[in-house]
Amino acid sequence: MITWSPVEGSKRVVAEAYVQETETILVRFPNGVEWYYSACPQAVWQEFTANGQSHGEYIARVLDAKPNGRWNG
Repeated sequence: MITWSPVEGSKRVVAEAYVQETETILVRFPNGVEWYYSACPQAVWQEFTANGQSHGEYIARVLDAKPNGRWNG
């Protein structure tokens, strides 16, 4: 069971989740599409969710370089 957390104040991301067992960050976009970013240890998740961190900028700068694709959870 994935526990999604709503994201406040982001224009690009409406919800996020982390699957520790597989080191996967999940992102839900405003259009309802859910995306995964794998090979993300706990430190990457903490950076992504840090106060003041722009989710859109972090995705473009860090997560897009990780293995990723549409989540069909």
